[in-house]
Amino acid sequence: MSVTQVYASHTLVISFFFFLMIRRPPRSTLSSSSAASDVYKRQVSTQSTGDPNRSVQCLGVPCVNQSTMSILAQRLARWPTLLRLKRTVSSVGTNKTRSGIASSHGFRYALMPRGLCTSAKPSGLWHSAQFWGTAGALAGWGMTGAAVWDASQKGPEIISMNMTGVMLVYSSLFARWAFVVTPQNLLLCACHVSNLVAQANQMRRAINHKLEQGKAECVAEIGRNAAVTAAVGAGCVVAGPTVQSWLVAASLGPVSAIAAAEAGPFTVHFWAPMSKWLISGASFLDLERPTDKISLAQYTALTLTGAFFSRYAMLVSPINYTLCSVNIALFGSSAWHLGRKINADFLS
Repeated sequence: MSVTQVYASHTLVISFFFFLMIRRPPRSTLSSSSAASDVYKRQVSTQSTGDPNRSVQCLGVPCVNQSTMSILAQRLARWPTLLRLKRTVSSVGTNKTRSGIASSHGFRYALMPRGLCTSAKPSGLWHSAQFWGTAGALAGWGMTGAAVWDASQKGPEIISMNMTGVMLVYSSLFARWAFVVTPQNLLLCACHVSNLVAQANQMRRAINHKLEQGKAECVAEIGRNAAVTAAVGAGCVVAGPTVQSWLVAASLGPVSAIAAAEAGPFTVHFWAPMSKWLISGASFLDLERPTDKISLAQYTALTLTGAFFSRYAMLVSPINYTLCSVNIALFGSSAWHLGRKINADFLS
């Protein structure tokens, strides 16, 4: 055997072992004609479902699995400046995963774990839903206390039957809203249940006063209006889910989107604030009400409620812009009556 043949055989053996030990880096392609396609496919990370057929490809770079992401996050955490890496990803299939992929459409997401990528949640009382919810509940308890105080200290002639009827509807809806909102506000729920009892007692006193004055026809008209309101409300509650399902399935664009909204017209998140618009409307329609018929305790509680809930509405889930706007209006109208009452009783 010549020297050339020995050298060639040695070179072939060394090359063979070198090939076994050193693997070519995969190329970012899924083409079957690529020599690295099989290697690449084995390195594509699968989704959390465990199905190898449902995988993610990061365009331009090979995908990384969860363990690699954890190592990457640990290393990046030591950096003085947190680097947020974003890649455009597309998912094969329509399965929802923890990584944030919701459909076959492209989404942008942070490559790093969510805990390292998201900014710190604002702290302090201004951003605390618990603080503003508790303050609003305490102001609501003020309305309940005002009703109890008026029942024990004031005569039935100062009771506004229109306002009392609105308060009954308002507390019924808000008791439900406080129970289902996030974060749940049980103190506010208990407040409105108690207010229901107190306002019902005020309505009873007002009706008895009307009957004693011989105004039976007026009482009968109020009863008919209450019956119609109750019937319409019950019909809406029963038919609401069916109508909502039909509107959503009809794909009517904005109409279907509004019907399916978390705080849309088929939810208590919409109707509880709307009932408060009735309170604001009653106050606006009665701006020249005699000050001797204005309850100082009740309007103090309403003014504080408007101030607290205008902020609280922006911190709950779902965010309730309707509730925020109505409380701004409630604050303005109630503060007007409260100012007139204070001016008449203490300043003039």
